[in-house]
Order: sequence, then structure tokens, then C-alpha cells
Amino acid sequence: MAESVLTALLPVLVEKLVSETSKNIARYKGIGAQIEKCQDSLKLIQGVLADASQKEITDDSVKGWLNNLQHLAYDIDDVLDGWATEAMHREFTHESEAITSKVRKMLIPSCCTNFSPSIKMHDKLDRINAKLERLVKQKLDFGLRVEEEPRLRINNNNNRRFQSSVVDPSSIVGRKAEKDALVQQLLGDEPCDKNYGIVPIVGMGGVGKTTLARLLYEDQQVKDHFKLKAWVCVSDEFDIFRISKEIFEALTKVNKEFSNFNTLQEALRDHVKGERFLLVLDDVWSENYADWETLVGPFYTCAPRSKIIITTRKVQLLKQLVQNPLFKQLDSLGDDDALSLFSLHAIGVNNFDSHLSLKPYAEGIVKKCDGLPLALRALGRLLRTKKDGVEHWNEVANNEIWRLKDEGGILPALRVSYHDLSATLKQLFAYCSLFPKDFLFDKEELVLLWAAEGFLRQSTSSHSTEESLGHELFDELFSRSFFQRAPNNKSLFVMHDLMNDLATSVANEFFVSLDNESKKMMEKYRHMSFVREEYVAYKKFEGFEKAKSLRTFLPTYVGEVESWRRFYLSNKILTNLLPELPLLRVLSLSGFMISEVPESIGTLRHLRYLNLSQTKITHLPETVCNLYNLQSLILFGCDKLTKFPKSFLKLKNLRHLDVRDTSLLFQMLLEIGKLKSLQITLSKIDFHIESESGIEIAKLKDFENIYGKISVVGLEKVHNAIYAHDANFSQKRLSEIELVWSDELYDSRNGLLEKAVLNELKPCQDELIQLKIRSYGGLEFPKWVGDPSFLNLKHVSISGCKRCTSLPPLAHLPSLKELIIKGLSGICMGGRNGQGLCFHA
Repeated sequence: MAESVLTALLPVLVEKLVSETSKNIARYKGIGAQIEKCQDSLKLIQGVLADASQKEITDDSVKGWLNNLQHLAYDIDDVLDGWATEAMHREFTHESEAITSKVRKMLIPSCCTNFSPSIKMHDKLDRINAKLERLVKQKLDFGLRVEEEPRLRINNNNNRRFQSSVVDPSSIVGRKAEKDALVQQLLGDEPCDKNYGIVPIVGMGGVGKTTLARLLYEDQQVKDHFKLKAWVCVSDEFDIFRISKEIFEALTKVNKEFSNFNTLQEALRDHVKGERFLLVLDDVWSENYADWETLVGPFYTCAPRSKIIITTRKVQLLKQLVQNPLFKQLDSLGDDDALSLFSLHAIGVNNFDSHLSLKPYAEGIVKKCDGLPLALRALGRLLRTKKDGVEHWNEVANNEIWRLKDEGGILPALRVSYHDLSATLKQLFAYCSLFPKDFLFDKEELVLLWAAEGFLRQSTSSHSTEESLGHELFDELFSRSFFQRAPNNKSLFVMHDLMNDLATSVANEFFVSLDNESKKMMEKYRHMSFVREEYVAYKKFEGFEKAKSLRTFLPTYVGEVESWRRFYLSNKILTNLLPELPLLRVLSLSGFMISEVPESIGTLRHLRYLNLSQTKITHLPETVCNLYNLQSLILFGCDKLTKFPKSFLKLKNLRHLDVRDTSLLFQMLLEIGKLKSLQITLSKIDFHIESESGIEIAKLKDFENIYGKISVVGLEKVHNAIYAHDANFSQKRLSEIELVWSDELYDSRNGLLEKAVLNELKPCQDELIQLKIRSYGGLEFPKWVGDPSFLNLKHVSISGCKRCTSLPPLAHLPSLKELIIKGLSGICMGGRNGQGLCFHA
């Protein structure tokens, strides 16, 4: 893991050392020689990292050397980041001050006028260089050499087509017999003492229990047989309230808050009464029969032949639940099926007839995977980019990792897959060790965290933004089975338990996820997370009192985020602990019932990511504007927030602002829109045109990077289509648009003008999901309405358009699921009294 961070970080450090900021500091402080010495040492070390990455597998001394080097690289990066931050501070200061002398600016660079005394900087660099010298000497002692061609590296072809890991029945090998038997069990009427029966799927990690359950869940016979269906991931913590609520939401499709557990159970009882349902409880670990009885208590009212599928590695509870406890465990795949599955993922077909030279290596690899589908898929995808290179297959088949003693249940096959990742991908994957098992990953949020930590910096990259690079790298990990789609939510992702174990094992001494019993001294860690609890006390973080180098303070959660839960954070953490962590880059206080952000937040000058979502804050302190490095500010669900600081425009590096479900006024957001690189995510803008000319719609042009929903009311007042053109809708990432004209004065309105206005309001076709048009006065619609290029448009509503004599070609929309047309009296609509129609796919 250390090698992966260093391979990605060292080139960035070298580039920073030769930057203009460093040169200015070197001239002013007289430390040019020390900076050059540091740069030379880093270059010497850079060349041997590939060799060190191979030797650390079996040599603990090399592994320790890499860890020490990584700690030092972090320290160097912190120093350089401090210089750059101070340069920004001086730049912003000088913007508000008159510069009286060009000579002064030449002699004393603006980035260097407020540094700590030179002696401190000299001492700091001397200590860094002394440590680097020792590490350079040790590399010789370990016999590390420069490798011209690093082994086991991915093909970095940016045009590579990613392979999806969404469960597709045609991609499943060797489970037909098991599936058929279980389908019959689900549809049959096996004897049991309740209206529902238990269908267990038992087996070791990675054997394919969840995949088999998904196949059953999506089987057409099963869908037809059960009126109600629900899928819930249970995981390690058997939280009955959470599980029950997720069952209720899955069965009812309603997100409802419950004041207490009894009310929730009554609602479940009433909803399943007389209904035949199928419930999947995936990944059950608990063996407490009393907990189980409480969970299934409401189901006594269901119709007979209801079923509950349980996937688990443990059998103790099942022996008490199943009538015939002699259930069969799900076996690993047989040799032929295992080879077929591996072949499918490695070369795209289910045999090696067309690649006979690879078959002997494939058979050796498959044998070492012990028939486990997760391992076979991961290694198959590893080799998919290398199907023409026998030497790569030979290296995987004979890699040193296979000979290592198994540690912590980590499959050697998964370790091979990990070591084949690029340095950047290794770093991104290890970061995921901060999240608990069964954590639901939001791709957008994870990419913002990666960017804030500095993991997406590349001196040479074809990507326009760090975020676009992050999305591609996430897709790469997804394509290699390091992530999977969440069963219940197509927009979220999860890690298999074994992948989570692997991430934890490679993260070593730089990442820590706290548990309730943790008493360690935490000074050495750089990244820290903890699972949110009802009350988080200061005592939990006593070990971090001296963790001056900590970069990440991240609360996490298990399962879906639930709006009804309340979490409290000791005020001492805000006032005493956080100011003592000056190098924080990621700070999240999401979900805690805090009402005020301390003024000291402004001292965290390295901060890139600040998440205050679903808190009770009413305002942000003015000191937030001192966070010059801030890239992402997440304020989602801050329903009491009503204003921004006066100097908000100082945050020139801010790229992402999430203000969904806040009380901020449009005028405030319009001012913030002047930050040209800022992307604003919001729930909905209600924009009302008030002036006689309608010219204010052109103000929307300042929202160059807006995400979310917008409603524009009063479009009949727009007297010139150029104003609508200036709003620049085609360049905005809007998911929902509502366009509203007045439903009065049709006779006096210009239908041709309204058609021109609507034509200029054509949105970006890649983003739009929902379109509403109300009281439009044109005779016909512009060509973009109904254009099949709107691939994601699912919901269309056209109402009150009395003048229209024809409908747009809405049937051409490929993803349309809901269509509402009403109040178009100029068209014979059918439906009740000719008033309209409603279509649902």
C-alpha cells in the first residue's frame, strides 16, 4: 500500500518543489540548496519503488522502509501545501490593499511576506533531508534497484470499455441446478408452522450467495407468484428498528417516519395482512433467536406460502428456524464451471478453444481460486486486458502472493488482483477501508473525497477536471469487481465483505476506523473514520489529542441514511479537538444535531472538503471564507440555513456547493454563481419573472454549472427570445425542468414568440429526467420536445396548452415511463370527456 501512495505522490512533490511558489520562497528565505537536496533525494527513491513494491510482499523490512517513506512524504506534502496556502492568503490580502511599490513586490515576493522565521523553516527542511538521507542509504542496504518495466501493471488505455458487474443471468455459470431447486422451494408449499417459510442460502464468503439470491429475486416465476417483495441487507449489526423500517419501505415504496418501534411493527403487520410476500435478508450474521422472533413478529398476518430467503455464513440460527435443519451449503463451483466462469470474464467467451496457449495458465489459476466466483471474476477481469500476452498470464499463475500464508481470511486471488492495480487505484481502494462493511457508496460523494485528499492530482492528464478522472477510476475499480451495485439501489454501490477485508489489510498504519473499544494512541494515523452513534463523546477521540498530522475526520454509517435518526456530538470535540488538527483536509459533521459552527473553523487552512449536511446550523461563520483551499461545501438538508458569509466570493477554489433542501433564497445563490468554476447542486429553484420585458431570465446565465431542478414561472412576459437564449439552459446539468406560462390572456399572446422562447430553453439532453410544460401558447412544439436524443427523459407532463393543434413525437423518447397530457382542447385527446390522458410504463 505504501508503494502505491508514494508512486502517485512523489512526482507531485517533485513538481511542487520546482514550482514558482517554492522558487520564490527559496530566494527569499535562502533555502534553495535545501530544496534542491530534497528534490534530488526524492528522485533517487522514485526509481526503486516498483522493485520495493514486489519485495515488500515477503520482506517486512522493505515494507517498514516504505511506510517510513510514506510518512515522510506526507510531511513534505504538508509543508509544501502550507507554503501554497500562505501564498493564496497573501494574494487575497493584496487584492484589497493598494500596492504602493513595484520594487517592493520584486524584492519581497507577496507569497513570502508572512512566513514564520527563517530559522524554523531551515530546521524543518534539515530534519526532512536528514530522514531522506537515511532512507536513501537504506535502499542500498535492501538491494533495491531501478526497474525499467514494472511488473503486473494495468493497461492504462483511457478508451477501454468497462465491463459491468451488474448481475445478468447470462453471465452466471454453474448455478442452474441450485436456482431451479430453490425456485421450486419458493413456489412450493412446504410444511411449516407459520404462514411463511424460511429458504436458506448458506456458504462461505465469495461463493456467490448474494448472486444466487438476486437471480431468484428477479426470476419471472417468482415475480408473478409474490405480490410483495423486499430486499434488505442485514450485515454484522442486527439493528431490528433499521431492518424493520427498510422492510416497510421496500414493501410499501413509502419513506415514513415512526415515533417508536411498536408503531412501526403495527404498520408492517397491517401492510402484509392477507398478502403473500417474498423477503430477502442478505448477509445475516446474528445468531440470536430472540432478536429474530422480534423482527418477524408482524408477519403472522401474511398469506400462506410467503417466503423469507436468508443468505448467511453462519448456521446456528438456521438450525432453530428451519423445519429440516439438514440444509445443504452452497458449494464452490466445479472445475469445469469454474474454468468457464473465469474464461467468460477473462476473454469474453466460456471456453479457451480460441486461446489454447492460455489454457494451461488458466487451469492453474482456476485451481488456486478454489472455485470461488468472486475470486474467479476478479482475476478474470484483471487478465481481460492482457489476453494476448502469455507472459502476463504466467506471472499471475506463479506470483509470489499465492505462496503467502493466508492472513485474516484474505483470498490470495484478491491480493493478486489488488497488486495488479495502478498506484493511484491502490490508493483509492485503500481509502475505502475507512467505511464499514455494507456501506452504501455514492459515487459522486466518494470522488469528491478522493479529490479533497489529493489522490486525483496528476501532472499530466487528459481529463478536464479531477472529478472526471475520479469517475473514470471508480469505473475501473467497478469493472474489476472491487465495487458492486447495491441490490436495492441502482445508483449506489457496495463492497463485498472480502473486498472490505482486503482494503483494511492493505491500508495498514495510515488509515483507522475507530470502534467503541479503541484505546490506541492515534498520533501516527493520517485518515480516521468512525461510525456515527446516538451520542459521540469526546473520550472516543482522546487518542487524537496529539494527532497534529491527521487529514481526515469522517463519520460514517451503516445502511440507508435515515432522516428520523438523531445524532449528537460532544461540543468539546468542536471547540477543543478540531482546532488542534490543523492539517485536516476532510471534515464531516454530517447528521449531528449541531446548531453552530465554531469560529475556529477558519484556522483549518488546508481544508478541502467540509460536510455540514443535515445539521441545524442557521449560518456559517465569516471565518469559513479563510478556507482558501476549500473545494466542496456540502450543506444538503440544512433546512435552517438562511444566509452565507459576506466574503463568500473569496472561496475561489470552491468547485462543489450542495444546497439541496435548504432555505437559501435565489438571489443569494445568484451572487454565488459568479464563482465561475462552482458547480451548484440544489433541490429546486423557483424562478419567477416579474418585469414587463422578462429580461431577468437572462440572469440565469450566471449559473454556469448548476445541477438539479428548476421551475420558471411567467414566461409569457419574455418579449424577446434572445433573453431565453442567454439563460443558456443547454449548458446546465438540470434533471427536472418546469416551464410555466400564464393560463390567461391567450388571445393577446404571440404564439410564434412563445415557440421561439421555448425553443431557446432547450435543456441538456444528457441530464434531463423530467419535463413539465404548462399553459404554453404556441400552436406547435419546437423539434427538441420529444427528440429521441433525450435518452434519460422518463417523465413528461404537458398541460393547459389550449392553442396546440398537434402533439410532439413523444413516443420516440426511448426511456419514457410516465406521460401526462391534459387540458389541450385544440386536440382530440380521448380519455374522460376528452380532457386528457395519463400513461405509465
